[in-house]
Amino acid sequence: MLGKRILTALIGILAAIYLINSGGWLFIGAVALLAVIAWHEYFAMLGCRQINVHYGLGVTGILLLMACTALGNPQETIIIMFLLLVLCLAKAVTSSSSFTIADASFTFFGIAYVGLTFSHIILLRFADNFTSYNVGNVTLPAGAVYLWLAFVGTWANDTFAYFVGTKFGQNKLCPAISPYKTWEGAIGGIIGSLLGTAILGSLFQIPLFHGLIIGLLAGIAAPLGDLAESAIKRYTGVKDSGRLLPGHGGVLDRFDSIMFAVPTVYYYIYAFLLN
Repeated sequence: MLGKRILTALIGILAAIYLINSGGWLFIGAVALLAVIAWHEYFAMLGCRQINVHYGLGVTGILLLMACTALGNPQETIIIMFLLLVLCLAKAVTSSSSFTIADASFTFFGIAYVGLTFSHIILLRFADNFTSYNVGNVTLPAGAVYLWLAFVGTWANDTFAYFVGTKFGQNKLCPAISPYKTWEGAIGGIIGSLLGTAILGSLFQIPLFHGLIIGLLAGIAAPLGDLAESAIKRYTGVKDSGRLLPGHGGVLDRFDSIMFAVPTVYYYIYAFLLN
């Protein structure tokens, strides 16, 4: 199991390096594919509770959100979310008992949960196409560096939280949702995020203050994303969201923390580094 986990992680990191650094439509397509797979996992999990999530509406809505984000049309994103809300409610009203208000609510929530969070990965990657950062002979667009800060902050958080929690964890963080998470692990995770983003930021000559703030934000948002997905899994009675990634579970299992960390980092960068 450990060997599969390491191999999957290695392949994922290599793929991330190529896709993030290259950007372009290949990156956008990869994010859209991950989002659709995440939606499929969400659909399957809710099915375990006999909740009739509308699959086709979710796929269509998520792909439209990805397209609008890639084309840089935030107003159209709002319009799409409004239309999806109307369609979900209209389906519930006209379908009698086959598609209830509860089904409509879970459908709309799932589209927002997956579509809006994954679309921020695209937003952050293309946040600044005019600035670049250099480290040695490597030159990267600013958006790629910002996305790496969010990813490294999240991965460092997960790693430090696990080891610190395993060694020193005593006080439960949220036992009703995730019984193994502790406050000690959460604090260790924040420290890991601070170190990770500070080191990476310094390599690309990003001011230490910004690197630390980004680390703090990622360190807080990442475990919230983990807990959010854990709450869904506990509600639906499943252990993993899927089995696509050997040793890691599904896409939601691997990206749950990133889904919350990336939007948080994006809005900080948008407010303080781009303006």
